[in-house]
Formats: sequence, structure tokens, C-alpha cells
Amino acid sequence: MTDVLQPSSAPSSSIPTEQQSEPVHGATNGLTPTRPAGIPTHMTWDEYLAWDFEECRAEWVDGEVVMMPPVRLDHQFIAGFLYRLICDFVERHGLGFVLQPPTRMHLSSRPSGREPDVLFVAAEHADRLNVALVDGPADLAIEVVSPESEERDRATKLLEYETGGVPEYWLIDGLRSEAYFYVLGEDGRYHLASVPRDGVYRSQALEGFRLKVDWLWRVPDLTMAQALAELAD
Repeated sequence: MTDVLQPSSAPSSSIPTEQQSEPVHGATNGLTPTRPAGIPTHMTWDEYLAWDFEECRAEWVDGEVVMMPPVRLDHQFIAGFLYRLICDFVERHGLGFVLQPPTRMHLSSRPSGREPDVLFVAAEHADRLNVALVDGPADLAIEVVSPESEERDRATKLLEYETGGVPEYWLIDGLRSEAYFYVLGEDGRYHLASVPRDGVYRSQALEGFRLKVDWLWRVPDLTMAQALAELAD
């Protein structure tokens, strides 16, 4: 996260602020996002970028500050495995950049600053890498579903990423052991990619990358070395 000073006030803006921590409804399993005292419910994009969210996570959607809940361990295991796996492949082939939160992706179609669990930006799109964010669509965005994020990941972000021009979107649901791989078609719409009978998904955004889907349900017991060895068999 960019090291910035917390604004003491915003004289040029009429932002409503909360006087005390406010639970955000919709979370389950005790992982309820809260709004720490003083964090506004609405900000401009520049105000959001300048704010210090070190003690919490928040996304920005069309002027609204959306608080994120603490991340479950099973969520972290899956996201971390995918990050390491993709990093290894991208670095070996010199394909670009792999990022994770708190890196934000700024889309202008519906103004938003999202924090996908994993982002890949191809080398030819390096100009989209800003000091504090990815300014424009990443080539691949991955979201790992949590109980409170299901509607947001399956519907809201699916539409945002589609209209924002993200070529490939992976939706990983560890709670149900389901994985969905969406690829942007020439019609500007997402189409669900099929996974062959061998259970190995072959990415279009990451040419040559292969993901054995059942790996995702075997972490953290499965190591990356074991996974790569399975592909070599």
C-alpha cells in the first residue's frame, strides 16, 4: 500500500462520515466487515486513493466506500496457492506481472476500484501499472468466493469486469468446490469456458498455463512442487 498521510479533513468535499464503527450487513460466519470511526461512506476517487486504509480493507464503487470483511483461512490458502503458481509461470516465461491485494484495479466503465484476489497484467500492458494501482483492465482477474462476497463476486463483479474489458475472469468457490472460468468474447460478453475431461483448465490470458482444478480443493496440503510434478506425469 502506498505510504500516505491520513487526511485530517476534507474541506473541499461534503463527505458524510461515521462517528462510530458501523457493521455492514450481509456477512456471515462472524466475519462481519465494520466501518471504523471516521471513514466516510462516500468519497471521490482521489480521496479514496489518498485515504489510509491500513487497519481495514475497502473497495470503491461509483463513489461509495465498500468495507471488506476479514479474509477466511480457506480463502487465503486458495488465493495464495494461485498467486504462487501463476507467479512461477509468469516469471519463468517473462509474461508480465502478478499482483494481489491491496493492489487495486481501476475500471472506468462503472467507476470502481476493486481488489481482486489475484491479478495478472501482461507485459504489453505495463503502461497500465500506476504507482498505486492497475489503471485499466488486468488481463486476468481472480476472485475467491467468501460467504459474504458470493453475490458481489458472482453478479456485481462479473458484470463490472465484463463491461470493463477484463479478458479473463476466474471465480473460485472453495465452499462448494466449484470453479468457473469466464473468457471475454468478440461480442464483449463473458462466455463460460469448458474444462476438459482431464480436469485441466488451459488459460487464454496466460498462454501455456495449465491448472488442474482439483488442486484448489487440496490446498494447503498440496504443495506447489507436488502440483507441478503431477502436470509432468
